[in-house]
Amino acid sequence: METTFKIWETSRGIYLKFLENYTLDQLNKIPEGMSNNLIWNIGHIVVSQQGLVYGLSGLPQNISAEMIEKYKNGSRPDGKTTQEEVDEIKKLLLEMILKTKSDFKAGVFKDFNPYQTKTGFHLGSLEEAIEFNNYHEGIHLGIMLQIKKFL
Repeated sequence: METTFKIWETSRGIYLKFLENYTLDQLNKIPEGMSNNLIWNIGHIVVSQQGLVYGLSGLPQNISAEMIEKYKNGSRPDGKTTQEEVDEIKKLLLEMILKTKSDFKAGVFKDFNPYQTKTGFHLGSLEEAIEFNNYHEGIHLGIMLQIKKFL
């Protein structure tokens, strides 16, 4: 799992650069023909990781219900994310790596509820969910690279 966690840390570092290098207006801009923006994609990967890893393990998620609602699968951005929300997402982007790794090493994850993703992947274990999370985050990074062409 060390390699999987290292890939995740590297991916999150790339997302962090978006938060550091783009203005609030750029993070919120939904380019014509696109259905979301940079900040929604970043909030979405934070929420999705919590659902895939903690939720499917029957554990409480480490983020607010409001954040889950705003960035869950099927939600759409309104283009009005505040700087305060961006700062919270930035904090969670890195904190959730440390929390998840710590919980994994401490054996906090005892159970796992198998899940079939909308993309057709069957997640039968915690390890598969963590690995799928990296794949999912890569998809959203690709979307963000497309969005940034229009900023």
